[in-house]
Amino acid sequence: MILDGALDASVAAAVQALRAGELVGLPTETVYGLAADAGNDAAVAAVFARKGRPADHPLIVHVADAGSAQAFAGTVPDFAQRLMNAFWPGPLTLILPRRSGVAAAAAGGQATVGLRCPSHPVARRVLQAAALAGIQGLAAPSANRFGRVSPTSAAHVQDEFGDGLLVLDGGSCEVGIESTIVDCSRGAPALLRPGAVTRAQVEQACGRALADPAALGAAPRASGTLEAHYAPDARVRLMDARALQAALDVLGSELDAHADTPPPIALWSRTALRCRTARVLQRRMPDDPGATAHQLFAVLREFDARGVRLIWIETPPDTPEWDGVRDRLSRAAAAH
Repeated sequence: MILDGALDASVAAAVQALRAGELVGLPTETVYGLAADAGNDAAVAAVFARKGRPADHPLIVHVADAGSAQAFAGTVPDFAQRLMNAFWPGPLTLILPRRSGVAAAAAGGQATVGLRCPSHPVARRVLQAAALAGIQGLAAPSANRFGRVSPTSAAHVQDEFGDGLLVLDGGSCEVGIESTIVDCSRGAPALLRPGAVTRAQVEQACGRALADPAALGAAPRASGTLEAHYAPDARVRLMDARALQAALDVLGSELDAHADTPPPIALWSRTALRCRTARVLQRRMPDDPGATAHQLFAVLREFDARGVRLIWIETPPDTPEWDGVRDRLSRAAAAH
């Protein structure tokens, strides 16, 4: 069920459900989350089960503010506090030493925990109301089946889990890809997953260079860092513009002979390409990395809904501002 009416009533219904150990579809500025009380092990187990997610693959815990992080973090290094001050609320997750005895299930059994303070106004209202009701944080991975395309609208969440899940409709997610993850648990900051907050921004806020994660020893497990992830049903292939054009030229008019079936191929590219058949579903990729991130998962879901078997995507530029988009597309392509 999607709640899109009065905000106060929707927030109250969500908090009531969370207190009862139920799950809620929660909008954030990155993607929609499947939220549960992070301190309720049974509710957290229900998140893993609903997603089909391995129980040792940790969830990110969302908190109302930086002060609330103290309920879950055993220690907060100075550089991590600077990152909180610079980017919270916002699309940045920090991996911190976990306070003993709390959120073990959400952390996948690790001695660390991923914490984030989202900026979406609906998420913030829910977190604040939940805190008043005694819920210190919400474990909220993306509201989709494990390894699949993340949801950026309430309708996407409903498509994944049906009408039985309470979903708060906060509109289309502004950022569109998951948060940047910085490990702050091993004495120096290290980037584990790129996102809207860039490496350069993190380093500037820290006042120090990011460490090589491998140089610090074994990195903690973190959300969305598996080699294959974010995958649609169709097979994704990344190619540069020249390779895409060559592949389209080979197709010629062969596909037109099967005009009574759904288009077998979808194309998403920044470069204008020649295509000799109308049987390729084409979409224009924005030149701006932020706009591309905003559209990315919705475009993949649209292509799946149109029944395509192959998705050909122009490889994003190899520049820092495109790191988050390139990361998601590379993992989607690795899934097949």
